[in-house]
Amino acid sequence: MRAAVLRGGRMVLRDDVPEPVPGPGQVLVAVKACGICGSDLHFASHGADALAAGAQMEGMPELGEPVDLSADVFMGHEISAEVLGSGPDTDAPPPGTVVTSIPVLLSATGVAPIVYSNTVIGGYAERMLLSAPLLLPVPNGLDPSHAALTEPMAVGLHAANKSAITRDESALVLGCGPIGMAIIAALRLRGVEHVVAADYSETRRRLAQTMGAHDTVDPAQRSPFEGITPAVVFEAVGAPGVLNDILRRAPARTRVVVAGVCMEPDTLVPFYGAPKELTVQFVFAYDAAEFAETLRAIAEGTIDVAPLVTGEVGLDRVGEAFDALARPEEQCKILVTP
Repeated sequence: MRAAVLRGGRMVLRDDVPEPVPGPGQVLVAVKACGICGSDLHFASHGADALAAGAQMEGMPELGEPVDLSADVFMGHEISAEVLGSGPDTDAPPPGTVVTSIPVLLSATGVAPIVYSNTVIGGYAERMLLSAPLLLPVPNGLDPSHAALTEPMAVGLHAANKSAITRDESALVLGCGPIGMAIIAALRLRGVEHVVAADYSETRRRLAQTMGAHDTVDPAQRSPFEGITPAVVFEAVGAPGVLNDILRRAPARTRVVVAGVCMEPDTLVPFYGAPKELTVQFVFAYDAAEFAETLRAIAEGTIDVAPLVTGEVGLDRVGEAFDALARPEEQCKILVTP
């Protein structure tokens, strides 16, 4: 079987991957589409740093086996797929059903995230395993390529929900990459009446308006905080210095939601936030209900993901796609279609 794997920091094509065999509670699926996530790009370039940071983190359960970067690593977690068959004693949709799923594989030995693994095959492959209890059938008529964006768009819905924003409050979204776009779409889904998006890229600012931003700002021209008193600021950049700048500039009692994942050490000046009584909320991923709501919103057209898809590649061109996504003026979301 063919799969694109991470080897020595580059995505390469393998044609000798053993066929996955579903166990109890699992289904074998043929991948229809898999989105390339920004976290995959970061892991390809800074995998050792990411693994080291994860090893130092306390208060989280250990999921899956440790990742060995000297061996091939399977990736790809933004998935739509067609059911081919199921393991023994498994209640699953019939073969031919197109599904999406929260990227987690359940087995008799535990829970394994479908994110980075030497053994659990992800969506950059012809076939993979998914967990029958976590499957959501894709509604009839929805393009499987659009269904694959359920996972990243659910991240935006989770951030919007955690902010507790109301319709009449203003929102400022800093960063118009895929996470920022997902947040903008979720805010419009929630009926927020004033959404401002900021990004240095003109292409991304235009796309932000397409996704529902009422106004956009080029931070090179003026401060995103000029002319707006946001109730909530969403940090969707994930770069050092951004959060501290938000604390310095945000109005009193602003709620700051950190959706961008900064993997480097950062410096904060707590005094910027203390007198203004700012609230800082870190967010990550989503819950099952948010995932299901996102799929429903995409299927019903209340979230239109089509403008986000800027390219499709086969398994033999995943490495090229990783390189292309480093150029924000040209790309937003590239799908792998095995």
